[in-house]
Amino acid sequence: MKDICRAELKNLKAYVPGKPISEVKRELEIREIVKLASNESPYPPFPEAIAAMEKVLLEGNRYPDSNCFLLKERLSHFLSVPTENLLVGNGSNELVRLIAQAVLNLREKAVMATPSFVVYPTVTKMMGGVCVEIPLNEYRHDLSAMLEAVDEKTKLVFVCNPNNPTGTIVTKEELDEFMRGIPEDVVVVLDEAYFEYVEDKRYPNGLDYFRQGKLVVVLRTFSKIYSLAGCRIGYGVAPEFLVQAIGKIKEPFSVNAVAQAGALASLACQGEANKRRRLNSENKKHLYEQLEGLKVRYVPSEANFILVDVGVNSKEIFERLLREGVIVRSGDIFGYDTCIRVTIGTREENDKFIKALEKVLR
Repeated sequence: MKDICRAELKNLKAYVPGKPISEVKRELEIREIVKLASNESPYPPFPEAIAAMEKVLLEGNRYPDSNCFLLKERLSHFLSVPTENLLVGNGSNELVRLIAQAVLNLREKAVMATPSFVVYPTVTKMMGGVCVEIPLNEYRHDLSAMLEAVDEKTKLVFVCNPNNPTGTIVTKEELDEFMRGIPEDVVVVLDEAYFEYVEDKRYPNGLDYFRQGKLVVVLRTFSKIYSLAGCRIGYGVAPEFLVQAIGKIKEPFSVNAVAQAGALASLACQGEANKRRRLNSENKKHLYEQLEGLKVRYVPSEANFILVDVGVNSKEIFERLLREGVIVRSGDIFGYDTCIRVTIGTREENDKFIKALEKVLR
């Protein structure tokens, strides 16, 4: 029976998401749960998005627009790129897989940092490709080492900016130098899922490289700042030939009508997006102060999460925090055995986390 499934699946590990609140309630019989594990927004979708999604539910008997025409039209104006260069997917996760599926041949290479977004090695191995994983340097992408790893068998390079799980960025100066050295036939995927949260002025805009004619794909999402993680919708900007290639293998109707309506309405609410960006910044700084008060080290973040070094076994801290009603992400899955990754929540959620962390560390 083991020979029935594709050989590439034998060494793949299934993605394990952060524990959902409902599961912890069932397992531990705790009523009040704070989830700070999956880098979700702690706030509901924008009111305008909720209204738009409710309206579309009345047409739930119809298939959605498979081409996401209205959303692409709005994104085209919002980003100042042609609709022919736009991709919309069932979360940016789907787009990562489709890029690998469209580009990688057997035994061709994909270069990526480690630890970074866990989907990159999964989709590479799924296609029979070879993962070239370059360790982070001081929690940051080592772009020089990644560039050195690119050879004639390399087809893809993944750059997660800000990086998940560290929240660190590569700067414009660093990325400019990196892109100058990349061969013209290598696709560079700039995954900018958290770009709306970035405050560092040195942060590069991936769309600039696209407009320069570089062979890049810029990925973004509605899951984070727009609070639509549960709807599953992400988007990308890519060369037209790659958009057409992905169109041949993309599942029809993979982006549901409710998600499209929510995303379309959300784009018109940049004032609310800016407000939530400010809230994330304020709550992040508050968390920094609280962690420093506990004398706990952390990695300064440009995203909506923080990698925290608790100094002891992260799995044990994770389990103890669960019993206190706080869900975080254990760092051992990223290779950081003494770290936890904590999403920046509301002030109340963050305070509950700090109180619980102080207790379990004591």
